[in-house]
Amino acid sequence: MLKALAAWTALSCCVAFTVPVNASEQRPATLTLDQAFSLTLDQHPDLKRLPLRQAALAAEADIAAQAPPLMAGVELENALGSGAYRGADGAELSLTLGSVLERPEKRNARIELARSRLAGLDVDAEARRLDLLAEVARRYLDALASQVELDALGASVVQRRAAASAAARRVSAGASPQSVKLGADAALARAELELERARESGQAARRRLALLWGEADSQFDAVAGDMMALPDVPDFAALAAMIERTPELRRFADETRIREARLQLAQSQSRFDLQWQVGLRRLQESDDWALMGGVSIPLGSRSRAQPAIRAAQAELSELSLDREVGQLSLKATLAEAHGRLRVDALTVDRYGDSVLPALERAEGAAGQAYRAGALSYLEWSQLQAELLSARRDRIAAARDFHRALIEIQRLTAEPFVLANGAQTEPTP
Repeated sequence: MLKALAAWTALSCCVAFTVPVNASEQRPATLTLDQAFSLTLDQHPDLKRLPLRQAALAAEADIAAQAPPLMAGVELENALGSGAYRGADGAELSLTLGSVLERPEKRNARIELARSRLAGLDVDAEARRLDLLAEVARRYLDALASQVELDALGASVVQRRAAASAAARRVSAGASPQSVKLGADAALARAELELERARESGQAARRRLALLWGEADSQFDAVAGDMMALPDVPDFAALAAMIERTPELRRFADETRIREARLQLAQSQSRFDLQWQVGLRRLQESDDWALMGGVSIPLGSRSRAQPAIRAAQAELSELSLDREVGQLSLKATLAEAHGRLRVDALTVDRYGDSVLPALERAEGAAGQAYRAGALSYLEWSQLQAELLSARRDRIAAARDFHRALIEIQRLTAEPFVLANGAQTEPTP
């Protein structure tokens, strides 16, 4: 079975940059993804349900293992009548003890059903942990992306400030009209506004992350990581093979055992149980006591059990179809995520290798040309805007890559890459 630590490792590679720490230690100003995982696993209330659910199902298993109870009874006959039976003169008192001789297969079927439900909690708990860790990774990624965008906007403010300064000098020298300086000042003000908005968005993203472990406000100023570091990912065929071990499909195996146990329980109801009773009766006429006993058999048990058997058989057959549908749905989601991931990886690499370096050189050359009077301010401003847009496009592609990677790892529940790109062994 996948352990929580394995799921933790699988999701931690989505941003490929963490260092494990003890969650009980005082958190620094910069939070790592492993710290976020530890805090969430320790404090999120959703994971505290498992012990309570286990206790409830364990109690149901104990109830299922109980034998039929003994029934003690008292019977009073021939009392409060007329004539010789007036009052209690002719009354006869019987003391009885009875129960049901239950067939062993019925009790075993009940016990197996209760145990199957209890065993299914493990897969359900693992799925809950994976979903929760995936949500941690998504919110962590949002906080990291806001930091990267903040850096890009900070660089844009520096460029706009340089452009505004150059425009002011040219206007003072009479080489450009006043409108150029006003336009440069407006562009700088807009860039500074976007920078402030990004700061607020980053704070909100960190707060959303901290809420996963119950903090009303984040106790850290930044998150660690290099969002542009893209780990290698197996091809689609290898990922599709991992689907078989995902909790979503493993849950069908547990559900199959539960429905098989229900079928066995329904079939066991077709066999009758003997009801017995023994006791003592006081005979009023002779003032003696006599032993009494009886056995009863319910009739029509087989016919009454048939509807429940047919329903259990139909539910068991339906489950195999549900598994096929679920498997196809998972593979379709995996194919979509894998295809999006490859496109985003190509975008990040191309922007980093060619597009951004070319635009940065062009922007630098445009600034020199503008200061020398060989280029208009509008052309320089357009290059600065294109550079910022390209940086944002690369950030968006990297964020989408990691989101797709988080989804893939949630689907496969496999720690297939680590921060250093090494292959890991699959967890049994």
